[in-house]
This record gives sequence, C-alpha cells and structure tokens, in this order.
Amino acid sequence: MRKGSCCMFTSGVVGAVLLIVGIGLFVSGLFQTLIHNKLKREITLTEGSKVFTSWMNPPPPVYIQFFFFNVTNPEEFLKGEAKPRLTEMGPYTFRQYRPKHNVTFLDNGTKVSAYTVKSFVFLPEKSVGDPKVDMVTTVNIPAVAVINRLKGVGFWVASGISMYMGSIGTTLFMTHTVEEMLWGFKDPLLTRLKTIRPDTDEYFGLMLNKNGSDDGEFVYHTGQQNYLDFGRIFTWKGEKMLSLWKTNQSNMINGSDGSAFHPFLSKEERLNVFTPDLCRSIHMRFEKEVEVKGIPAYRFTPPRAVLASGKNNPENEGFCLTPKKCLDDGVLDVSVCRKGAPVVVSFPHFHLGAEKYAEAIDGISPVHDRHQTFLDLNPTMGMPVRAMKRAQINIHLERVSGFPLTRNLNGTIFPILFLNESVVIDDASAARIQKLLLIVTLVSHFPLVIMALGVILLLVCIILVIRFYQNKVIQPPRTAYNSEHPSNQSEHFNNRLATSLQIWSSHFPKTP
Repeated sequence: MRKGSCCMFTSGVVGAVLLIVGIGLFVSGLFQTLIHNKLKREITLTEGSKVFTSWMNPPPPVYIQFFFFNVTNPEEFLKGEAKPRLTEMGPYTFRQYRPKHNVTFLDNGTKVSAYTVKSFVFLPEKSVGDPKVDMVTTVNIPAVAVINRLKGVGFWVASGISMYMGSIGTTLFMTHTVEEMLWGFKDPLLTRLKTIRPDTDEYFGLMLNKNGSDDGEFVYHTGQQNYLDFGRIFTWKGEKMLSLWKTNQSNMINGSDGSAFHPFLSKEERLNVFTPDLCRSIHMRFEKEVEVKGIPAYRFTPPRAVLASGKNNPENEGFCLTPKKCLDDGVLDVSVCRKGAPVVVSFPHFHLGAEKYAEAIDGISPVHDRHQTFLDLNPTMGMPVRAMKRAQINIHLERVSGFPLTRNLNGTIFPILFLNESVVIDDASAARIQKLLLIVTLVSHFPLVIMALGVILLLVCIILVIRFYQNKVIQPPRTAYNSEHPSNQSEHFNNRLATSLQIWSSHFPKTP
C-alpha cells in the first residue's frame, strides 16, 4: 500500500472512531456526570477543606449601611394637620465581620454547629456625615413600646401613666445623634420603669448589644449525605421549628442562612433563607442572569408574595396574630419577637408593598434597583458572588385610649430607618472561581472536543481522497517516440526532416 493510501485509511478510521466515541460520551453525559459528582463531594463542610475555611471566615468584605428617616414636621403630624414629612439621611457605613466560633462537627460529620459572631467598624470614607454629630428626629420607640404594652389597662390607669410620662418630658418624638440611635442611650422613661421592674434595660438602641454578639447556635447540614442539603439549617437555638406564629408552615425554619447554597442550582428552584431578624423564613425566585467579575450568576429575589397579606397569599396567614388587625401587602408585624414593641418590617420605602403605606408619608418613593433585595449565585458552585439584603424598620403608630398624645394617630406605619447589607466577591476568590469554572467547562465539553477532532480527521481523509483521484489522469500508450527523452525526440525529428528533404530534392534536375 502506498504512503498516500495509508494516510487516507488511517485518518478516516481514526476520525470515524473519535466521532463515534465523542457522540457516545456526549449522549451519555459521562464526563459531565463525573465532574458533577466530583464537585458534589468537594463542596461539603469538611474540616480543613477550602470550602470549610471560607465558610468559617468569609474573605469578601461585608458592609452594612444605615439610612435614617428624619422627621421635619413632628408637631403638625401629632396635631393631625399634615402627613409626616421625612428626609433621608445617610448612608452611615460599617464594615461587618462575621466569623464562626465554637464550631463542632456532629453525627459523624454530617452536621456542624456554630455561632456567628458579628462585629462592626465605622467607615467614614464610605459614609455621608458623622454619626457622633448628625442629629435625627424620629419616633420615640421606648415610649410607643410602653404605651403599646398598656393597651387594655383601663382609661384611668392609662391616663395616670400618660400624665407621669408628660411630667418627665416624654413625647412621641425624640431627637438623638445617629450613633445614639444605633448603639444606645440612657432613656429617662426606661430608667423610671427600671425602678418598678428591675429586669428592664434602661438603655435603648436599634443595634444595642449587637456589636460582638451572635444570633444563637445554628446547626447546619454539611452536605456529606446529600449535596442538596449543603448549608441547610437543621436547628436554631436547639429547635427545628419556631413557636412564634399561628401555623406550622409559618414556624418552619427553611433553607440556609443565606451564606451557602448547594451546587448546580436551576432557574426553577425556590431558594429558602431563614432570617433571625425577621423571625421567619423567606423564599426567593430566579429573576435574571447576571455577571459579577467575569463569573456568570443567577439573580434570585424575594417575590411580592413573600410579604403579601394572608388574604393574597394563604401561606402567610399564620403571620397575622390578630385576625381583625392584619396588615396589608408588603409589611410584617414582628412585635412578637421584639418584646412587644410595635415593630413592623418591610422592604425600603415600602418596595413591593401596598401603595397606601408610601402614600401616607411624604418623602417615601420606592425604586426597584435601589430598594430590591437579591442574591447573585453562581449556579455551578452555588456560591454567592454578590448580595444585597435590604430591610426597613418601621413603628406601627395607633391610637390608644387614655393617652392623649395618640389621639390623632390612625395606624400609620412609620419608617425609622432602612439598612443595606451588601457583599461582593473579592478579586482573589473571583480568580479562583473563574479558574475552577474553566476546568469544569473543559472537562464537561471534552466529548465535543473529541467529536471535533473526529470531524477534522474525516475532512482530511475526504480531501486526500479527492486530491488522489484528481491526480490520477489516464496516460496515452507508450511508443518509441513518446517514450524517448525529450532531447532525443528532438534529434530524431531533425534527422527525419533532413532525410525527407534529400529525397524530395533528388526528383529535380541539377542546373548547369
């Protein structure tokens, strides 16, 4: 067999084999299954692993921004002459550190318990204003909490307490620095109350005792038994369910704490996140595809149904503890887990809420991109690459018999502040994830590479065959003339020509 034929045969056979093998591997998904199984084994909370190290002490910086609502017309509002007029102050930005402590593996490594200790450091370069200097006028939350606890005590008792509150200068609005509002100040009403009830804390602050504290013990699934359980909460404070709400569904502790999700997420998934600040679980749905530092991600957001009223979403019926006073869409009464204080939680500026809440207050205007909560997750790794957790703290202001200060209140949900807790993956982690995703992509698409090589070799074989038949021209029969060397053929022709001329000239007479 000649060399050309051998090349054609080899390239054709090898190309066909590679093509068949590639198609078989692609259809069976063997390589994709292998790499997926590898990642499922690697993405677990195993002591000493990179995943475990990042989970214990997340490298990306977490920031929390506070935006206060300053009341500019408190007297007009209390007289019933105007809607409250608010101006937004901030942000006041803090770096949040949240390492996990007292980490203990349980049940042969299938579960792990931990405490997440949070601490905060003020960042003036990322803030607008000085929290030690800036003053904010807002609802007197301690006073409203006390009044709310005294509902139903009787008119004369309430009137006496109201007069006493007036004598020490307590009103429904107060003015303090931003730092005092966040981290605490000594309240005169609470100080008087402490003399009657010694267990009363005479200090009040929205973040009082939060710096250096934790939310209690969490027990998580490590994902060793089932990759779908990676990061899922097993118990909180020793309980598998809450006991705050009316229904079992409302009391369920579902999903993760928002810092870890299982790999290979789909767009159809309903992601559950338990939030201790809300004393409940919420769910998130896929919104769109995004990209963060070169990493593809799915954006999941809480739909309108999360904070919808029980009337519009039966799943939320258990969150209303007083059926005749259920709130409308977009707000959640969490007084049950705030020591009776009439605290109501919503998204900032009542985003996704009933229009009446925003319309009742001047200075409130929800903007989707600025007030939306979302999680950007890489679907392959299940890793958060960017997150914005936004929530607003409000106070429910109602008329209470015996307290003249409340006579013009009509159930206003009054905004105090909103916060934005944000995180974006750091550059080093992003580079590592990009490299890992590239490897996953190459391995998963290896059958396509084999198929491509097979197609290329088959094309080479076809080209060789075509060229072979183009060069194979039918040659004329070999003769004495055409078989000679070209120079010999020319000499032979010249000799024959001279002979012919001699014969031709012999037929003519010679001239004298």
